[in-house]
Amino acid sequence: MKFILILLFLTNSSAIICAASINIADLKVPEGFKISIFSEDLDSPRQMAEGAKGTLFVGERSGQIIALIDSDNNGQADAKRLIADNLTLSTGVSIYNGDLYFSEISKIWKIKNIEGWLSMHSSGFPEKILVTDSLPNDSWHGWKWLQHDLDGNLYLNVGAPCNICLSDNSQYASIMKFTKEGQWTYAAKGVRNSVGFDFHPTTRKLYFTDNGRDWLGDDSPSCELNRVDKEGSFYGFPFQHASNIRDPEFGEMKSGYDYINPILELGAHVAPTGITFYNSSQFPAEFKNNLFITLHGSWNRTSKVGYKVLRVVFDKAGNVLSSEDFLTGWLQEQNVLGRPSAPFVTSDGSLLISDDKANVIYRVTYTK
Repeated sequence: MKFILILLFLTNSSAIICAASINIADLKVPEGFKISIFSEDLDSPRQMAEGAKGTLFVGERSGQIIALIDSDNNGQADAKRLIADNLTLSTGVSIYNGDLYFSEISKIWKIKNIEGWLSMHSSGFPEKILVTDSLPNDSWHGWKWLQHDLDGNLYLNVGAPCNICLSDNSQYASIMKFTKEGQWTYAAKGVRNSVGFDFHPTTRKLYFTDNGRDWLGDDSPSCELNRVDKEGSFYGFPFQHASNIRDPEFGEMKSGYDYINPILELGAHVAPTGITFYNSSQFPAEFKNNLFITLHGSWNRTSKVGYKVLRVVFDKAGNVLSSEDFLTGWLQEQNVLGRPSAPFVTSDGSLLISDDKANVIYRVTYTK
């Protein structure tokens, strides 16, 4: 294997995994946790989804959908299957009733009974069925995140086709809902570029992150964590950013909307690209219903920020109590070793983190 684990140091503050490759050196998790490599030699992995039989499906931004199989349940994938290729920014995946949904910029596809197909075919490609091709085809903020609710409605993001602008196409700068009846509605509007959302395990409300606009300085505006209390609400873009920052170009315009402020500011330019609620029991009880956010990291700031996984703690009503770093180490003295791109909680309770720079998927477990 390219990544060979050498040593695990336990300290009072963290468990540190050391490896032969610089891409996973010095990654730190809280005391009692362990981090390892679930899969390597990937091609810009982003969102993940798991089938009922434990197959992990991954959207690779390079244009592929792959299936990863851990047949001996040792915490490492030992087989990889190519499900679809020659796609455009194929980042989003979701599974509902055994069917695999995946995204391109302007299209959503479906493969029926994907794990059944895999069990019957050792080669070839399954038939993909077009769900919709009615989405914009702009590559700027064109990558998608997919998420089904319990009723089978599919949520997806349509980012703004710019840093800051207004568009006549109302699909832009939104989170859209494609109902199981095949109708489009809006879950949230005024959302510049959400690349991650999930439903609270108890309240079932939608939580989403939003990437703040560029070129207002190193420390402004903040990226955001938001909650949808009423579908179709407006979250500010392009008129207002974060909690109270009016845009210098559009901020004085009368938009006709009431703006919903974020429930948590994440910091400027940290670039959240995925979230997941922890709804399992492998981690300690205090992690139940916590939210993990991958901060992909800055590209336009004097000194780099982000490049870590954040943990957010809520009260029973879903209000933020606190936030703290959970997994760090990708940024070493302004040297970027990797870029965490999406988190996912598996059926065994472990937390997977994809990294689209190091091209691996990490696995975090609790060992105490």
